[in-house]
Formats: sequence, C-alpha cells, structure tokens
Amino acid sequence: INDMGLGKARSSSSHCSLFYFSSGVLGDSLTVLRSPQYVTFRDGQWPISGEKIPDLVALTMGFSIHEDLDWPGLAAGWLFQRPRANALIVVRGLDSLDFPKNISCYPLENPVPFTLDSVANTVHTLFADSTPVVLQLAPSEERLYMMGMANTVFEDLPVTLQQIRGRLSQDGSVLTSLPLVSLSRNNEADLLFLSEVQVLYDISALLQKHKHLAKDPAPDLYSLELAGLEEIVRRYGTDSPQFTDATRILTSALQKFADDVANVYANNAVVEVVTVKTFEAPLTRKSRSILESKQISNPGSPYNLAYKYDYDYAVVFNIVLWLMIVLALSVIVISYNLWNMDPGYDSIIYRMTNQKIRMD
Repeated sequence: INDMGLGKARSSSSHCSLFYFSSGVLGDSLTVLRSPQYVTFRDGQWPISGEKIPDLVALTMGFSIHEDLDWPGLAAGWLFQRPRANALIVVRGLDSLDFPKNISCYPLENPVPFTLDSVANTVHTLFADSTPVVLQLAPSEERLYMMGMANTVFEDLPVTLQQIRGRLSQDGSVLTSLPLVSLSRNNEADLLFLSEVQVLYDISALLQKHKHLAKDPAPDLYSLELAGLEEIVRRYGTDSPQFTDATRILTSALQKFADDVANVYANNAVVEVVTVKTFEAPLTRKSRSILESKQISNPGSPYNLAYKYDYDYAVVFNIVLWLMIVLALSVIVISYNLWNMDPGYDSIIYRMTNQKIRMD
C-alpha cells in the first residue's frame, strides 16, 4: 500500500477564485469539502489533471496505484489508518461553486471524463469477504451501478428520471422544502436539476437511517455525477436568476450532503466536489445493472477472456526465469563434481572403509 495522503483540509475557496482571476482565465476546480484529520491536503494552487482524480481517490483511501501521483497537494501520512468512505461528486455546468472558507480548493486542468471503476474494482478485490458499499450514479443519464451493501441500503432510491419525478410529487420533496424562487416545477430543465438535488437529499436520508455502514471493516465508495446545472445554463444562461438560484440550492445541498456523510462515518470520510464547465471529450460507457454480479475480466473481449498478462507479469517472469537459471546451474555444478569425485580421497565413507580394511 502506498503512503496515504493524510490530515485536515485547510484552505479557502477564495484561493481558487484568486488563482483564476490572476491568470485571467476561469478554470475548473477540485474542492475538498470534508476530510479526516489524518488526511492532509496542503495549501497551494497546484493544478491536478482530470484523469488523475481516480488515482487521488485511491490514495486517500489507502490503496496503491500503478503510477506515482506527482501532485504535491496530497501529503503522505499515517499508513495504518484509512478513511471509512470516499464520496466524489462531479458537477457539470460551471467551473466553481461559492463554498465557505476552511476548505481546500485546487485548479483542475485537462478536464477529461473519468470514472471510479478502478477504485471500485480495488474495493471489490481487497474486501471480497466483506460487504462494502459502492454506489455510482448519474441521474441525468440514468446510469447506475451498485455493489455490496448498496443493493440493500439503496434499493428504494429513485434512479430513473420517471422515478425521481414521482418522488418530487411526494411529501417532503425539495419542491416543498426548498425556496425555488425563480425555478419552475413546470420546466424540464428545472425539474432535471431539482431531481438531482432530490437524489442528494435521499442518499443523505438513507445514510442517516443506516449508520451501521460505518462499522463495516470495508471502506465505502460513492460517486455521483450531476448534469442538471448544465441544462440550466443551456436554457437560461449564466447571468439569469435561475442560474443564481440553482447554484445557491446546489451549494447548500452539497454542504448538507458532506455534513451527513461525515456524521455517519464519524468524521472518517473524504468528500470531494469536482466542478467542470464542460468535458473535453464525450464519455462513452455502457450501463450496468444494479443486480450485476458477473465480473468481466476483459471488457474489450466479447468472450470474457482474461488478459494475456497483468501489471505484475514482468516481476513474476523475472523471478521464475532467474530462479530456473540458478537451479539449472546448481544441478550442473553438483553433477560435475559428483562425476569427477575420487571415492578414496573425497568421500569420508570410502576413506573409513579403506582404513578398516587395512587394519583387518
């Protein structure tokens, strides 16, 4: 296991804004809303590439990665203590949110689409005998993947747009509890945004109901992608009152979600928010069933064939190769010495026998 980046997040959201203003170009950002005291995010404006976000999540959870993460924002810390959960929320449609102070914020460069599939596979591999919670959800695309205890805890979570809109019509929905102001419940773009906020609230409520999740030895992983704000921008623009009200509602919902996750896991959880105005390339991905249990070792093969070799192939090959060479040379040297050995002089058995014969 690599050294985890460990300690309390200390920075200010204004640092990101100051960085972008001084550079003259607005950019996307990575914000750490919550982190344990043993997870250290250093103060600074070090940019991180979007494709490195899965590696960052893996390191904060104490997992090893194939390539070192050359990013000074995450410091090495306590090796034998890892967070109980990691929650990553991707918000599409704007480059930053106005979070309060005392949080860490870093510029995000090269905002390419990414997933936490590699981290989820690591959790499944290392904790196959336990019941980790893995939830990956994109409500706007109706993309869902759940594993382990997530199938039980979130079985009643509305995931399709039709289910979420049905949830909005029920008592206690965000339509009745939040001040919508300029947002309308009769507009498709507004409903899409409000449906994603409703999902955040429902996940928080289910986590509060199932606090026993934090007692499981396996770490939990949550990954959410929210695109409702992107539809608000496309429909009304960034200078509209609808955009202002939507960002205010989303900021409040994300802070509440982070507080609830930290409360359930007793401040042993990391909560990050990635704000991306637009991805540089579209993400093509097949949907997976929530009841999926078959693990495909090679997704690129229609016959579910294993990979020809893995990342440890070179290590195993060298160990086997040189061990065989050493053993072969040992057998040759020993055989040669035995073949040319003089029993009368080189063997103590024959030497004792000859002396006994001469004495007789």
